[in-house]
Amino acid sequence: MVLSNIEPQIVWKNFSKLNTVPRPSKKEEKVIAFIKEFGENLGLETTVDEVGNVIIKKPATPGMENRKSVILQSHLDMVCQKNNDINFDFETEGIKMEIDGDWVKAKGTTLGADNGLGVAAIMSVLESSDIPHPAIEALFTIDEETGMTGALGLKSGQLTGDILLNLDTEEDDEIDIGCAGGVDVTISQKYNTEEVKGQVVRIEVKGLKGGHSGMDIHKGLGNSNIILGRILYKSIEKQNPQLISIDGGGLRNAIPREAVALVSVRNANEFIEETTVLKKEIIEEFASVEPSIQINIENSTSSEKAVSEEDSKKIILVLKSLHNGVYRMSPDVADLVESSNNVARVELKGGELRILNLSRSSVESSKDSVAEQLKSVSELAGMNVELSGSYPGWKPKPGSEIVQLMEKIYENKFNEKPHVVACHAGLECGIIGANYPEMEMVSFGPTIKGAHSPDERANITSTQKFWSYLKDILAQIPQK
Repeated sequence: MVLSNIEPQIVWKNFSKLNTVPRPSKKEEKVIAFIKEFGENLGLETTVDEVGNVIIKKPATPGMENRKSVILQSHLDMVCQKNNDINFDFETEGIKMEIDGDWVKAKGTTLGADNGLGVAAIMSVLESSDIPHPAIEALFTIDEETGMTGALGLKSGQLTGDILLNLDTEEDDEIDIGCAGGVDVTISQKYNTEEVKGQVVRIEVKGLKGGHSGMDIHKGLGNSNIILGRILYKSIEKQNPQLISIDGGGLRNAIPREAVALVSVRNANEFIEETTVLKKEIIEEFASVEPSIQINIENSTSSEKAVSEEDSKKIILVLKSLHNGVYRMSPDVADLVESSNNVARVELKGGELRILNLSRSSVESSKDSVAEQLKSVSELAGMNVELSGSYPGWKPKPGSEIVQLMEKIYENKFNEKPHVVACHAGLECGIIGANYPEMEMVSFGPTIKGAHSPDERANITSTQKFWSYLKDILAQIPQK
């Protein structure tokens, strides 16, 4: 009930209902059933396709039958991240929300406003009786955050709409008309283990902000895996390191906030002393963007076996060599990141290594180049590399009728020009557009900060603005 008295009440009501339903990526069974029941209870034509996308159709309101038909699209899944001191099960619990000034946030977890507010807005249009709109197809996709398999599984011919409005942009003054594609790069190897020869040191990096690996990749934020690699690299020359374990980061599309490693070194106290200077330098480097960064390097113990010195060196060198962050800025669009990589997850346990990356680019050849760089350096160290889950970008069409209409409505309504942009995040428009090349597409949404991290929060005033704007767009959709 915490959101029951803020406007627009219908949107926050539906967002609250949605947030009672667990919806991790690839585990959307409960939310699929929830949305299916929602459509059926409204008496609307509701179908679930073979991959789990839900499509709900609503006829045009009287007098709007001759307008172009509109697809309202958002994804059902959410990124599941929490602070380490929070006990929370994303598979069984609903999100616990609170109001903080002009913001709605969750208690120690991601909020799910990405893309739950878009879902809630579509639900609100579907159940409304007083919003003029053309014929609508509401498309709720699955698994956007970890592979876009819902959009990839959407078959041509399932949709008939002329215009697609994707409600998954996170700045309310932006009209998004293009996005990056992506590919998952997974590095792996299995190593023999042996008894620990030296003294065990525990290295911990924590307190980083994290964030969206597309939208925030240019901000110079700390990556816990990369910082850990810098510290481990200091042990190579004199300390004969044996890696015991590494546990860093989580999801591919989240900049990693925390990482922990156990490593055997020749002389623990000497290593701690040697890395103290580096530790201070790193903290100073990131002081302005990561004021809460913590690096702890201390003596420890372990009963586990370690990777050999030779193999440990290879792992450390690869971790030090993998490109992380912006790879290339766009030469054509000002301030747009063209290509990037996020070293998202590093796991070493029982001699088994996995490094998960997400490479993004709005240019296919550049995306391939990023992935090939990661593949090359890893294969030089004898590791296995798999490329998977590739999805295309979305090429901007700034002159389309819907873009021009939305610019005009925005300027008249808010007395300022919107920013017509392309973004470095992965939106489903590129994938959907591959099957529907004639469809006009635009993405927009309310202001959401800290997406993909426990700091995620949605702006209340911005949500009011977004909702009013969406209703005006639907009312002014042009004739067929």
